[in-house]
Amino acid sequence: MLAVAVLAAGKGTRMKSDLPKVLQPLAGATLVERVLRSCERLSPERRLLIVGHQAERVEQSLARHPDLEFVLQQPQNGTGHAVQQLLEPLAGFQGDLLVLNGDVPLLRPETLEQLLSQHRTSGAAVTLLTARLADPSGYGRVFASADGQVSGIVEHRDCSEPQRANPLINAGIYCFSWPQLAAVLPQLTTDNDQGELYLTDTVAMLRTAMHLEVADADEINGINDRVQLAQCEAVLQQRLREHWMREGVTFTDPASCTVSDGTHFGRDVVVEPQCHFRGDTTIGSGCRIGPGTLIESSVVGENSQVLQSVLRQASVGEGCAVGPFAQLRPGAELAAGCHVGNFVEIKNSRLAEGVKVNHLSYIGDAELGAKVNVGAGTITANYDGVHKHRTVIGAGSKTGANSVLVAPITLGANVTVGAGSTLTKDVPAGALALGRARQLVKENWSGPQG
Repeated sequence: MLAVAVLAAGKGTRMKSDLPKVLQPLAGATLVERVLRSCERLSPERRLLIVGHQAERVEQSLARHPDLEFVLQQPQNGTGHAVQQLLEPLAGFQGDLLVLNGDVPLLRPETLEQLLSQHRTSGAAVTLLTARLADPSGYGRVFASADGQVSGIVEHRDCSEPQRANPLINAGIYCFSWPQLAAVLPQLTTDNDQGELYLTDTVAMLRTAMHLEVADADEINGINDRVQLAQCEAVLQQRLREHWMREGVTFTDPASCTVSDGTHFGRDVVVEPQCHFRGDTTIGSGCRIGPGTLIESSVVGENSQVLQSVLRQASVGEGCAVGPFAQLRPGAELAAGCHVGNFVEIKNSRLAEGVKVNHLSYIGDAELGAKVNVGAGTITANYDGVHKHRTVIGAGSKTGANSVLVAPITLGANVTVGAGSTLTKDVPAGALALGRARQLVKENWSGPQG
């Protein structure tokens, strides 16, 4: 049996933020969400989150994890004190306890699987994750034999000069035999410079301690301030881009693009410079995206192109062309073969197959039938100052340049709207609709006489 405990009680004062540190965003997910994801493949029987600072806010952010148990640490008096809070909720538990930190978000699931496997194979009371750093300053040094057995951990400030030359550091990630840990937790003392209870002190109290050295030291990067947050973002972005390039995606300038964990690409996608993908986004095979595009929580069908545009909670069908300088807002749905061109905004509207909205138009709260052609400058006036209203345009209809359709309004199939028209009433199928003032020309006009 396995229980996982995530330490998430700290204030994170160095972040200089009203947001709890573990709720800071990283590539589209919070730090604590990333930590929880890293251990999902282990299928733990219990998952416990030790909370303290803004505990209610942290709990609310994780409401979609119904199996997560929240344990309050109040006050916060060190890592050992945090794990002591588990003595009651884990009373009688006979399995292993994996201790993770809510501000160490880059651990790979494979690393945790290896840590747990080694711990169980060795029969150790505790197995800790270690890393070898070029500059280990500030970290506790781990001293171990060639077979991985730990003889001691010495905090940096307590190390002698020869000990400080040891580059093997404690990553703060542990796998314990819970019954053995529970037996020594009450023995922790605050006899140290910080006056806190350290979980590290339990290692010397336990019968056998082993360590696993992580191959990629970036995995154990912790986050205490915005600089470290940016450094972790860079590591994660590099991982994500490399993953998708190996899956058949071309990034012409990888360093200029960012990707969320929830983004999925098909093959032969070309991503040009300065493109950014947020939320749960799917890009179909054969697409060309960018340059200069932001796509958030949207779907783009196969063989479509989106250039210098913004898509948020939108759906684009196969073989569509969007942009440049278009904006698809939430609820925009384009069927196959649609064209949405420069300076066009679409919101909460469905465009059927083959619709063209190529220039300078706003389509809001509307439904356009197949092969509708929207002339430049067409506006669906959907808001009366209090309520939003819908516009329906039948298949094959055409609107002339600079038309205004005042909703609620329905145009039948194959309607032609004359340029410059403002329509306020429904139009039957096959009709020509004109709604503009009669032109007045005064010849030989010399202007106002003063």
